[in-house]
Amino acid sequence: MLIIDFNYNFALMNEILIRKAKISDMATVLDLIKELAEFEKEAKSVSINVNDLIKDGFSDNPKFTCLVADINNSVVGMALFYGRYSTWKGRTLHLEDLIVKKAFRGKGIGKKLYRKFIQIAKVENVRRAEWVALDWNINAIKFYKNSGAKVLSDWKTIQIDKKAINNYLVKK
Repeated sequence: MLIIDFNYNFALMNEILIRKAKISDMATVLDLIKELAEFEKEAKSVSINVNDLIKDGFSDNPKFTCLVADINNSVVGMALFYGRYSTWKGRTLHLEDLIVKKAFRGKGIGKKLYRKFIQIAKVENVRRAEWVALDWNINAIKFYKNSGAKVLSDWKTIQIDKKAINNYLVKK
């Protein structure tokens, strides 16, 4: 017989704390980044380490802000974002990654992280918040559309990696 404990899910939702990440969270944040990379079929692409996250996120001039979802002093999700500037809009925020550990998905944790990010965008009075989603991540796209976000189909993400940068600069 299958017994579903609805009280457990309700209790879990009340225990979720969304807070700013601490240096001591960075090892778990890196694990989450690697889990997301694996989900996105890019597991071997992660080249940063915990020291990079600490240096870049907790220096006098931090390069990003990271929120974590904490349940009973255990980090189970994160949202990492940073400020950008649009020549059309002015200050914007870019959500680089939002990930919840696989075992904790479907419990509203991602929604709480997303909501906190949107609240920060409002408090910061930015004119736009933006992020990208893989075209095959239908659940994420539906979630973002349902939140009122627009999914742009006419823009393409363009990247150049370190090797290509070096190769380009040696060309005459």
